[in-house]
Amino acid sequence: MLERLQRQLGLQTIPGVFFTSAGIAVLFASVAVVYGNELAGYFGLLSGWVAQNLGWFYIFSVSALLVFLLGLAVSRYGNIRLGADDSRPDYSNLTWFTMLFAAGIGTILMFWGVAEPVSHFAHPPFDGVAPRSGEAAGDAMTIALYHFGLHTWTIFAMPGLAIGYFAYRHNLPMRVSSLFYPILGERTFGPAGWAIDVIAVLGTLFGVATSLGLGTLQLNSGLRYLFGVPVDGRVQVILIVVITSIAATSVALGLEKGVRRLSQLNVLLAIALLGFVLAVGPSVFIAEGMVQSVGDYLNALPWLSFWTETFNDSDWQRRWTLFYWAWTISWAPYVGIFIARISRGRTIREFVAGVLFAPTAFTLIWFGIFGLSAIHVEMDGQIALAAQVEQDPSVAIFAFLETFPLATFSSALSVVIVVIFFTTSSDSASLVIDMLTRRDDQPSLVRQRIFWAAAQGVIAATLLLAGGLDALQNVITALGLPFCILLVFMAVALFRALRADYRGYSMEELVRGRAFPEVVAETEPKQENDYVSETVDRH
Repeated sequence: MLERLQRQLGLQTIPGVFFTSAGIAVLFASVAVVYGNELAGYFGLLSGWVAQNLGWFYIFSVSALLVFLLGLAVSRYGNIRLGADDSRPDYSNLTWFTMLFAAGIGTILMFWGVAEPVSHFAHPPFDGVAPRSGEAAGDAMTIALYHFGLHTWTIFAMPGLAIGYFAYRHNLPMRVSSLFYPILGERTFGPAGWAIDVIAVLGTLFGVATSLGLGTLQLNSGLRYLFGVPVDGRVQVILIVVITSIAATSVALGLEKGVRRLSQLNVLLAIALLGFVLAVGPSVFIAEGMVQSVGDYLNALPWLSFWTETFNDSDWQRRWTLFYWAWTISWAPYVGIFIARISRGRTIREFVAGVLFAPTAFTLIWFGIFGLSAIHVEMDGQIALAAQVEQDPSVAIFAFLETFPLATFSSALSVVIVVIFFTTSSDSASLVIDMLTRRDDQPSLVRQRIFWAAAQGVIAATLLLAGGLDALQNVITALGLPFCILLVFMAVALFRALRADYRGYSMEELVRGRAFPEVVAETEPKQENDYVSETVDRH
């Protein structure tokens, strides 16, 4: 039946993945329109249960994956390439970085770059720390860097590395289900694999919709500041329609003409905004604070990575850390596949170093300039920035920029940056979802990509109308759990495949259980650059 429907609609998909994902998305949007408040309340209860009972699993899993990736990079597997041994990267380091960053957390940094440090400065999460004190300022920066540094990019790097390895070295389809080939074997190409890809598609849809929702809230606040546009649901829906239309146009142009050029432009604009704030802001305070913040972050990272708020009667971690981890995990399939798509030819060591440390370094600079400047504004009492952030986090960057010269110009530039980050997130996600829902031998149809761009906009609009920021946070905290479990299995599958690859076994031998016979002594490892890997040509 699904095959016949596909022919009638003129689509090129895996019907079980495409129609199941699309059906669930349409059903959710329909229910949210009719029962928005009830749905928001249900997900509020569900996210509370997840945080109370499984919050520790989020915290431990992400930190363990960071250790795993760093271990791979420095191990004997670090020289294995994502592709044939003689392959080389498709993009220069600079182009690679701008594309993965713009598709990753550009929108998030624009939203939280000012809001989070100021919020923690005014309301410290740790007992015994006085609000607005020097200690509170240091802790605020440490927590912000923890939330957007190595841990966030670990969540993106894990699926990116695994997908790139299986796709380019073993010729498996560039889908999340391919990562489980060493475990599922041929079942990967049937209902079991389709179920995994459906989870990945839904996680991407809701994760990117959450990002688009936050971006819309911020755009609405920026337009109110610049032009007096009211902040309400109708305006936000109009903004989503406009930005989704821009994203649909970009996604129709494809990766090279659309995403690549927008990504490069936006990173340049973001750097220009950073330079402006550094030049007109408290430059010496920023420089001193950045040096100290790096040391504080590295010093606190070991214990903070496993801190679960066990002895505190508070829901702070649910509202902040768990929301961030679940949010990032939910759209990790999309960012992971996108990073894999642009990372062919790199070694595992290059991949891990680039994806973990280059964006984290930029994040350190971003929070160092925006976060420290915002804390300085609050300490000097220029404006009640923390009070405005507490009331509405989306106004943070515009209220902050109002304290500097050329406030209207810098705010307008911020709106443009948010729009482009918004667009690159949506169009690159649409490209990835299309890859997840079709076979490798099928063409990528423009109408399919546009459908997924529209679906992201519709879900973002319904979540905003159902309860705004709280609804976005609750839905994503609950829905991130299934893919968090997949991330753990993903690491296991990748390690098994790398061991077999290093010792000269093919993927087929690994699947059939012949790669690690218990009665045979371990073979000598091969020389570097002498890896042999039979391809598995499956769709």
